[in-house]
Amino acid sequence: MFSDPNGPALVAYSTTCLVLSANLIFLWAYSGTVRARSGIAINPEDAARFNAEHAEHDPAEVARVLRAHANAQATIYPFLLLGLAFVLAGGSYGVAVTLFTIFTVARIAHSFAYLRALQPWRTLSFVVSGLSLIALMIALIWVLVAGALGR
Repeated sequence: MFSDPNGPALVAYSTTCLVLSANLIFLWAYSGTVRARSGIAINPEDAARFNAEHAEHDPAEVARVLRAHANAQATIYPFLLLGLAFVLAGGSYGVAVTLFTIFTVARIAHSFAYLRALQPWRTLSFVVSGLSLIALMIALIWVLVAGALGR
């Protein structure tokens, strides 16, 4: 019914997973770096342990990195699930590479633009990643319907 998912589309998906996971790990680690440089801790035990000033809220520079990380998670996780479903359903390599590359480049660009406060690039990269998610959903529906119809 469906084509073999263990082909080149799986390599494209796996590569995408590595790059997008690296992006999330970078943002996670960078938030800690920015937090340490700020000298402010939002947890009393951290303030005591690291001899930092205690505050109720993150400094603006830490909050920015955390927002970039949260935004990345909000789009990357659905993409990874949809991308896996596309590959397992036997989606074509050409469609996979095209959509996975567009999404990945847009997400890396978005993280960079968010951290550097670059408009309109942040919004444009967000829109491109969102449109590629929608395109992936449509491609997945197409593959599933074609498979169910035996085509």
